[in-house]
Amino acid sequence: MTHSLTGNLFSQVAGDVLNFGMLRRCLLWLTLAVTGVMLATGCKTVSERVAEDQEENEIDRLAEAHAHYAAGVMHDLNDEAVLALDEYYKAALIDPGAEDLVLEVSRRFLLNKQPDKALEILTRAVDEPDASGAIYGRLGVVYSQLGQLDLAVQASRTAIHKSPQSLLGYQNLFACYFQNKQPDKALATLDEAAKVPDTDVEFLAGLSELYVNFGMQTPVLRTNANAKAKVELLRATQMQPLTPEMQLRLGDDFGLLNDADHAAQMYQDLLKQDTLDPDLRETLRAKLADLYMREQNHRRALEQLEDIIKDDPANARVYYYLGSLAFDQNEMTNAADYFSKTILLQPDFEAAYYDLASAQINMNQPLSAQSTLAKARDKQFVDNFMLEYLSGVVASSQTNFSDALKFFTTAEIIAEAKEPQRLTGPFYFQIGATCERLGKIEDAEKYFEKSLTLQPNDDETLNYLGFMWADHGTNLARAKDYITRALQTDPNNAAYLDSMGWVLFKQGKTKEALGYMQRAIAASDEPDPELLDHLGDVYAALKQMDKAREAWQKSVALEPNDQVQKKLAPDMKK
Repeated sequence: MTHSLTGNLFSQVAGDVLNFGMLRRCLLWLTLAVTGVMLATGCKTVSERVAEDQEENEIDRLAEAHAHYAAGVMHDLNDEAVLALDEYYKAALIDPGAEDLVLEVSRRFLLNKQPDKALEILTRAVDEPDASGAIYGRLGVVYSQLGQLDLAVQASRTAIHKSPQSLLGYQNLFACYFQNKQPDKALATLDEAAKVPDTDVEFLAGLSELYVNFGMQTPVLRTNANAKAKVELLRATQMQPLTPEMQLRLGDDFGLLNDADHAAQMYQDLLKQDTLDPDLRETLRAKLADLYMREQNHRRALEQLEDIIKDDPANARVYYYLGSLAFDQNEMTNAADYFSKTILLQPDFEAAYYDLASAQINMNQPLSAQSTLAKARDKQFVDNFMLEYLSGVVASSQTNFSDALKFFTTAEIIAEAKEPQRLTGPFYFQIGATCERLGKIEDAEKYFEKSLTLQPNDDETLNYLGFMWADHGTNLARAKDYITRALQTDPNNAAYLDSMGWVLFKQGKTKEALGYMQRAIAASDEPDPELLDHLGDVYAALKQMDKAREAWQKSVALEPNDQVQKKLAPDMKK
């Protein structure tokens, strides 16, 4: 009798439900058979009887192990995981040579965060004369979790010695060295594994992923590590035949290395298989579409997504991807159509509401965007930054600045609590501009300064804040400095030239101001009433009233304005 009986029974559990009564009968038959042999042989020598006693003890020991194992199976079938694990644990303690059982029980203990229990059965298992590399590899994992790195390294080395074609020992050793802040040794371990002959595709793919992991954790060596990872992946692709699962994995791994060509080739080769599972086919097309989008190859991305729609016309997520693709291409009509279909097919697809509203805003359809956001609000999604932010944008486009400020403020509160990355320079600029429109100058200044803290050289913010100060006759020196910086970025911007003319005008440098005003008028794509108003003010300060009146008249002709009209009133009375 050997230790294989428990292991054989254990390996069958995936295919057959173990019947406890049947097990007991089998053991009874086995015992009776052995007893029959003993009776048939007649009288025995002392040594023969000792041997028979040992054999009987072995049978009893294994029978007890099997009984605990069978009880564990029954508990598993009844979804009694804790009781099942306790029975398996007892079986593994009695029969530590049952490798499959020991590995499974130790795995469960690790998942349950009970490494001490796993250690107990593994240390018994390694005392067996034929303990495998897999057992030592698992022992290395346990020692590592317990922080006993020296023992983890020792166990991992033994695992490598016993099973050099298994990646587990190298993987454990790699993790130990990283945990001990020894990246050079970690990389050397991977290089050692790369030299092992006669490895399989699982080994090579896993090794490549370890190289990628090393590069992510050690950015200074990432280029070198990724190059080595690619070598292993290319070796893996040469091992034929590859299962669909492995082809998918290798494609994903090439994607991690930003090797879109090889990734796409793996996915395309898979798509050629006639017997491919439909769900996997859709996954592959989605992955290809994502690759092509990242490569800015929108045509090929569109082809993949449209192929998915042909097979699955009710796929809301693919319509969403198509909408995103159209949005990136500034095809807002198509984007809005795709996002609308997404919502129709999947009304709880929250992001689609915000993207549809964004497309409608870009199409200058604020009422449609407002309706879309109202539907999202009716869905009672959890507080969302985009819902409040876009509502603010819509309100602002309708010159409803009071409501816009309320929405932006709520968005800011949500972002501070949940998504601080949303608090960007452009976001603070939007709030600042809204405050300025409401005459909340101090608040506007605060938000513009926040914006510039995040993007110090943003010319639009520099100009807006500089002009606001100039318009209110405050901080004129800083205003001029900010506007100068804006003009350095965009020297022919009509608004920036006007701002510089205006701050010079406020500083009493009227002749200099006139030059900038004239340049602003010339640089403007179309007549602008505000620029003409400013030009008229400068001419008036220079006592050139005919030119001043001409500029003001052009301004009110473009856009009626009571304040500008008052400047013309004396002339009209004459």
